[in-house]
Amino acid sequence: MTDKPSAPETSREKFDAPALDAVSDAVAGNWVDNRAPAWTRPYLRLSRADRPIGWWLLLLPCWWGALLATAQTGDLSARTFWILFGCWIGAILMRGAGCTWNDITDRDFDAAVARTKSRPIPSGQVTTRQAAIWMVLQCLIAFAILLTFGKLAIGLGILSLLPVAIYPFAKRFTWWPQVFLGIAFNWGALLAYAAVAGELTIAPVFLYLAGIAWTLFYDTIYAHQDTEDDALIGVKSTARLFGAQTGRWLKRFLIMTVIFFAAAVIEALAERSLAALLVGLCGAWALGVHLLWQLTKLDIESPETCLRLFRSNRDAGLLAALFLAIAVFL
Repeated sequence: MTDKPSAPETSREKFDAPALDAVSDAVAGNWVDNRAPAWTRPYLRLSRADRPIGWWLLLLPCWWGALLATAQTGDLSARTFWILFGCWIGAILMRGAGCTWNDITDRDFDAAVARTKSRPIPSGQVTTRQAAIWMVLQCLIAFAILLTFGKLAIGLGILSLLPVAIYPFAKRFTWWPQVFLGIAFNWGALLAYAAVAGELTIAPVFLYLAGIAWTLFYDTIYAHQDTEDDALIGVKSTARLFGAQTGRWLKRFLIMTVIFFAAAVIEALAERSLAALLVGLCGAWALGVHLLWQLTKLDIESPETCLRLFRSNRDAGLLAALFLAIAVFL
């Protein structure tokens, strides 16, 4: 883009005048605003450290993949714990790097949207060059962790950079940018499974597809916060595409999520033990029930409700992870 779009008028008064030293949609009372040294805050905000839900949603498919592989083999070792821990640190770093890249590429769009114009680059807290250096630093540290995960996982990790690089541009050429987000955000299901098992089978592929459907569910809800502004500046999303039919589409994504998650469990645990299989299937059931609860509370006209439901997906993903963790011991 060569011309910076003018800021659109919006009816969302709560986003119109964010505090100078804060981001408008950050969690109230977050540690970045209250405890981090002042000079670090713009960089931590670039990484969305004031909004932890993003790294949770990146981490949980990794934990699903690692736990499914461990439940399949029944071999819980120190290496498994390292992979789970490494995925946690790596998710924080790569989510931070991905968000920094997103803010670099979307800086003109962000300046034109009430909810995002307080972000570090459009608000002038950091330069594009400083943001790029911060992005590279996060990637390098994450790569050092990845090097301990084995050859197949390393290859998958490097390959994951492709969808990460493409995603910020997807909203400019397709009504389905959430698909590209799902491809990028759930890659960890494949990577972590490969790190534990040393191979890929159809089971993590099913898990990956479940994660993509889940992302379509929660990020469509998230995107309903910005439909007015997105329409003014020409940004595409499933929220704008579905409109009043969003509930019907979310039901489809819910069903797909549960079916693919259950298929992954059946493929991986059918020959392990009946108890492990049933508990793993309870993970698919619990995930589905939580998504169904979100549907009952959904109000696409309320940005506050959409944000609250979006954030609740941490608990949905943790429920599924919990049942997979229990299956490890059966």
